[in-house]
Amino acid sequence: MKMLSIASHYLKKEEICMFDWFRQRRRKKLTEVPFPVAWVEIITRNVAHYSMLEDAERVHLHALIQVFLAEKYWEGAGDLQLDDEIRVTVSAQACLLLLGLSHNYYRNVQSIIIYPSTVVPPQRSVGFFENPMGPADAEEPILGQAFLQGPVILVWDAALHGGRHPELGHNVIYHEFAHKLDMLDGAADGTPPLRSRSEYNDWVNVCSHEYTRLKHDATMDKKSFLDSYGATNEAEFFAVATEQFFDRPQKLKDQAPDLYSVLQQYYRQDPYKRAMKNKQWGNKQSN
Repeated sequence: MKMLSIASHYLKKEEICMFDWFRQRRRKKLTEVPFPVAWVEIITRNVAHYSMLEDAERVHLHALIQVFLAEKYWEGAGDLQLDDEIRVTVSAQACLLLLGLSHNYYRNVQSIIIYPSTVVPPQRSVGFFENPMGPADAEEPILGQAFLQGPVILVWDAALHGGRHPELGHNVIYHEFAHKLDMLDGAADGTPPLRSRSEYNDWVNVCSHEYTRLKHDATMDKKSFLDSYGATNEAEFFAVATEQFFDRPQKLKDQAPDLYSVLQQYYRQDPYKRAMKNKQWGNKQSN
């Protein structure tokens, strides 16, 4: 019986290796196809951050988009007809977060559901392992929602507006996909998988301090550089901070340099440096 168990174990390992080989082969084929010019035009038009990327970063982002768009299941809701404009715009912003990360194309995202505008989503049965990040009240309208072992829900008009206007500091795609990065370790607790104990210690010390400060400001009805929604819990704090990190890096670095530093260390990107190279973006940041 023991010999059979050992044999079964090795067969399973071989099956996994074979599956990984086919998956990597498929992904390689996807990225060997020239990136469509029409897609570049869509990203240029709808994702302001794209203009600040270096050429090598754009090539990397294109490859991420090709795999991400092909591997996820896309569903239009509320009579929304999905097209390349929607899928590419969403994919570009979701994949921007991955540029510096070790990743598996958001392995915890199988499907993306997109509504045309702000909605009260219909009641759906929540799976046993699902844990929604977002309004618990079924009667409350949403702009987006992420589930621990379920889909990402987005609202198209908000996604488009956020991508085109980073100076506002609200990006529902960054927000919901930050939740999915946070959930990669099985918990939505505001701490995504980190690389080392020292990085973890820095993260806890800095984020706990800034989260407490935001909660205090929200309690006192004091305006903060971060959206007060981030004071809801640690998971929302990370998602809101991610929005600011990519959309208003100068303001974040000025107001909370340590928070900017730990986010830069995690994402392995420096949006502040990109913004300073771009005069138009830098001027918007200073307003």
